[in-house]
Formats: sequence, structure tokens, C-alpha cells
Amino acid sequence: MNEKMTTGSFTRQDYVKTLSLLFRYRLAPEHPYPSQFEDCLTATIHFLRTAQDYGVDPSRIIVCGDSSGGTLSAAVAQALVNRRDLPKLRAQILIYPFLQGVDFNLPSYQQNDGVPVLLRERTLTFGLKYLNEDLSLMPEILKGSHLPEDLQLKYQKWIHSDLIPPEFKTRGYKPSTKHPFSEEVYTRIKALIDTVFAPLIAEDSVIAQLPEAFILTCEYDVLRDDGVLYKKRLEDHGIKVTWCHLQQGFHGTIFLATYSRVVAFQSGNKGLEKIVDFLRLM
Repeated sequence: MNEKMTTGSFTRQDYVKTLSLLFRYRLAPEHPYPSQFEDCLTATIHFLRTAQDYGVDPSRIIVCGDSSGGTLSAAVAQALVNRRDLPKLRAQILIYPFLQGVDFNLPSYQQNDGVPVLLRERTLTFGLKYLNEDLSLMPEILKGSHLPEDLQLKYQKWIHSDLIPPEFKTRGYKPSTKHPFSEEVYTRIKALIDTVFAPLIAEDSVIAQLPEAFILTCEYDVLRDDGVLYKKRLEDHGIKVTWCHLQQGFHGTIFLATYSRVVAFQSGNKGLEKIVDFLRLM
């Protein structure tokens, strides 16, 4: 990180350089889950402790990630809420994050089932490979047979189609049919409801202590509703949220705007500028 990040003159180029520093955690399947989270948490703790050595104000440090990086950023922010030996994070920036493994039939999963680049089944495939789990479990998980009724009741107060604003259902949505619970599947994929993998289901006591957030969602993205629901959870606990919804956006649009001006889309450029604007106010 450089001095511009501490003076408020954060630029688009600074954002790109900063992201490049963060893409070095160990990768699955060579390094099993949760090695990736552990690497991110270790790096964040180290930087919080040594920020002044780099000329950075430790009270103005932000975690940021997109897609699975958004998952890791959210999980790191949650892991730090009770650390009294470290400076508090200033904010968290979550760019179309994956946040839950409870319901793969939310409106955005149905509407964008076949929208590139992150198809509905591909999302779960990546998740199961990340957890080193058997892909044969996919059909039961997609049907929602992987959770017992008591957990379904617990999580539906945070993850349910009724919590999604009506304007996000105009492209069509059908309530999912309830299927019988599979004890075998639940036993094998309990990591799907680990809060490191699914930060959206963290307890209220954790959510209430989180830092300010910037959440970016895209209309044409299966993960749209994960971000919308996390925004609601944070706001319900009085956490300030800056929300950027890209009406013409799709999963990966910020990546393209960051790394390739040749194939960048207007939505990605808009989203990137909103992120930079947010950073300038920190």
C-alpha cells in the first residue's frame, strides 16, 4: 500500500495495485479449506499490527474482495470483531460476494440460472470443490434437502425469498417446492453452513459488531440476493451500508474493468468508480 491510501487521494490505479497484493492465498484443492481463510486472516492481522511500518494509519484499514474474495473478506471481518488486541477495521468492501449455502433457489438463482459467467450449478460446483466434497451431492443440495427442519427455521429469518424486495422478482420467480430432508447429505456437507464458508448465517452478536460496509451487487448475477440479504442483516443491526446495485451488471464485471480496458463494460466502470468514491471518503 502507498501513501495515497492514507491521504484520501485514492485513485483507480491504487485500487488495482492493492487488489494485486491480495490474490496470493493458497488455493484449493491442493490446499484444503479453510486454508484460504486462514491465510487471509493471518495477513490481515499482520498488517493491522504493522501498518505504521508501511506509513498506513491502522485506524483506516479496509478489507476488500470480489466473489469468493468477498466471502473471505466478510469472514475475516467477522473473525476480528472480538479481537481487543488489534485496531478495528475501518470498513469492508464486498463485491458480488458468495455468502450462503442454505438456499440455491432464491430469486436471483432462478432468474440468472443460465447467465454467464457464474451459472447456478457452476456456483455450487465451485463451492463443493472448494470444500473437497462429492459433486454427486449437488442435486439434493439444489433441492434444499441438505438441512434439517430446525436449521431451516433458524436460517429463514435471514435467508428467504420473502426478504427480497419485490422489484427483484419482476423477471420471474417461483417459490421452491419443499423436498424431504436427507440426513446423509447433511452429515457430509456440514461445512456448507460453516460461517467461514457462509458469513450470512453468522449469529446476531457477531453481525452487530461489524464495521461499515460497501456492498456491490449485479442484476444479472446468481449471487445478487446474497448481497441484498447481507445488506439487510447489517442495516437491521444499525451497521452503515453503502450499496451499489448495477442494473446492467453481471458477475465479473468489476474484474474486467480492473484488468482489461479492451473488454470492460460500462457497468464495471461505474461500479469501480463507486468503489473508489467510497474509499476516498474513508
